[in-house]
Amino acid sequence: MNIQPSFREENRLYREGYRLIAGLDEAGRGALAGPIVAAAVILPHRIRTNWIADVRDSKMLTPRARLVLFEYICDAATAIGFGMVPHDYIDRWGIARANRLAMQQAVEQLIPSPDFLLIDYLRLPDVDLPQKGITDGDALCTTIACASIIAKVIRDRIMMTLDDFMPGYNLGQHKGYGTEEHIRCLEQLGPSGIHRLTFQPMRDWLTPRLPL
Repeated sequence: MNIQPSFREENRLYREGYRLIAGLDEAGRGALAGPIVAAAVILPHRIRTNWIADVRDSKMLTPRARLVLFEYICDAATAIGFGMVPHDYIDRWGIARANRLAMQQAVEQLIPSPDFLLIDYLRLPDVDLPQKGITDGDALCTTIACASIIAKVIRDRIMMTLDDFMPGYNLGQHKGYGTEEHIRCLEQLGPSGIHRLTFQPMRDWLTPRLPL
């Protein structure tokens, strides 16, 4: 869904009296390795900059465009927070719980604290703030799209750093996602210390086979 997101949701909330509106999104939910990272972004009310027109869901942007927008967002934002939950927590408690925890961590980092949350798809039952989950929010809502860019760039940098400690998997290239190259590396080397063992194909490889 490569459309330009808008401030429709934010403007509705501004009219209702909210001022510190945080957009939340994650990166790495579907990866086979590494952490899930969430970001929360509060933009200034009535922000006026040329780069806003270039904001999209991070998946719709080139790596170069993401980096440029990352810098613009960091410079302009009222507040930014991020959270990170590692692979072993994901294996123990599941990706949905890990996703919510990473988002909760991101909200807790925001100074000033938000008075409303716009979240890509999810709701956070453990966060005592008014909130709305929006399906395809990263494509439709500008503040959520900004959070998707922050989360993606931070996670990509983490995976590039991990590549130095996990040679042979090319983590810096595919960032832990299930590309053909990544699967070939796994077939040759087996899972590393940061792979999610409850995700396919690791789960099948590690499940004991019963005799016929």
